[in-house]
Amino acid sequence: MAQYDEKFKREVVRRYASGRYGYKSIAREFGLHPGTVQRWVSSHEQHGEAGLRKKYSRYSATFKLKVLRRMWRDQLSYRQAAALFNLRGNDAVSRWERQYHEGGLGALAPKPKGRLRKMPTPTPPAKPIDTETEDTLTREALLAELKYLRAEVAYLKKWNALVQAKEAAAQKKRS
Repeated sequence: MAQYDEKFKREVVRRYASGRYGYKSIAREFGLHPGTVQRWVSSHEQHGEAGLRKKYSRYSATFKLKVLRRMWRDQLSYRQAAALFNLRGNDAVSRWERQYHEGGLGALAPKPKGRLRKMPTPTPPAKPIDTETEDTLTREALLAELKYLRAEVAYLKKWNALVQAKEAAAQKKRS
């Protein structure tokens, strides 16, 4: 998707505001979709120069619900609702409506962005405190403890191997 600077958008809006050209002819002249021209003009009419600036925002669930309720109450189109609330794309409003119908208010909550954190190192279960001293442990108790420690080491080795395999797969995928 092409990014257009504010100066270019202003020129397109100015050309439309002259009143001699329609959305389609301006879109053809500048190599744009007529809907893009209409969105820029509408945003400029609603919010002035600020409507043409780039905007990067995350919206709260309550704001999204406010937009949807206003759209439903006033029977606005996605494009009109986006222009009214100074949103960059009407696709966001349609996505919010779909999410609301599928999952309610909870589905509108912003999702965390970025990479997932690595899985934390598992903590082994706490060992019971032995009241016996090491000198008085029986052969069976020593064998049981040895078996437990070997299982713990095997578990940690297996876990490390899985982590390394995931990292190698991720590294290979990036390449």
